[in-house]
Amino acid sequence: MTGLFSYPKRKLRKLIGQGEYEKAEEFGNELEAKFSKDPDFLFIMGSMYYMLNDEKKTLHYIDRVLEMNPYDVESLSLKLRVHQFLAEQQENEESKQNELNIVIDCCRKILDEAPDNFEVRDLITELES
Repeated sequence: MTGLFSYPKRKLRKLIGQGEYEKAEEFGNELEAKFSKDPDFLFIMGSMYYMLNDEKKTLHYIDRVLEMNPYDVESLSLKLRVHQFLAEQQENEESKQNELNIVIDCCRKILDEAPDNFEVRDLITELES
């Protein structure tokens, strides 16, 4: 029998797309051992947790992608957004600056790979001034 079970990442994306997050999380956890070194799978899981507003789990998966490919623009963009959000939540100025430093680092790496990304260029200019 073929179908979605032949393409588990496709099934995972479909569950997420349908808003079936609980089923997607359960299915993703079942797949994790098999796909623990697959950056596409890890990005899918990180993106799901981003949609669920779970910053800690989002970063867990996205950081694993970035361990394999430190200049993955999509993963860096997601990490940038999470740390930007975390910076906004910080009341302590030092903690806020630490989060913003991570945002700036992500921006620099994105610009290394995609120098024509004007949105990121504008953001880093704003943060560094």
